Amino acid sequence: MSTVMIAEPIEETSPFFRAGAYYLLSVLTGAAAALVRFRLVVPADAAATAANILAHEPLFRLILAADLISAVCYVAVTLVLYDLLKPVSKRLSLLTVLFSLISCTVAAFACLFHIAALAILRGAQYLHIVAVRPLPDLALLCLRLRAEAYSVGLVFFGLSCLLIAYLLCKGGILRIPSA
Repeated sequence: MSTVMIAEPIEETSPFFRAGAYYLLSVLTGAAAALVRFRLVVPADAAATAANILAHEPLFRLILAADLISAVCYVAVTLVLYDLLKPVSKRLSLLTVLFSLISCTVAAFACLFHIAALAILRGAQYLHIVAVRPLPDLALLCLRLRAEAYSVGLVFFGLSCLLIAYLLCKGGILRIPSA
């Protein structure tokens, strides 16, 4: 006699859990990239920065990957939160998505400066002209431009966070205790 097992339906994970998991992954990869970048880039010394990047090129490439993973994970957070918050206000939820996607796009665009810094230094190393003073300076300038572009993205990220908080409070999802 054979026994037929009836499979129980798999419960879908909570959208808040999914958003939280993507958010945590975004924060962890972004923070890891920032910490490693902080160790490699010497803001006032282009030659030291160039030497660090060339000596730790795989790590420098890993920073790029971590930055991109962080941005992609935040796109996922954005989409999950949009589904959760659109019943509260579709227009404000769309505005939140717009600000968030602009932030992620700017962060991804900033990665081009990261790639440019490495391309400049690798090209100089290949041509055996790393000692030429302007090239490390140009690479450091690219990394400064990356930081500036990323800062612009943070403005849009902040706006999206404010809208998310407003929508969470307005929808009763997040309750702020009264004094």
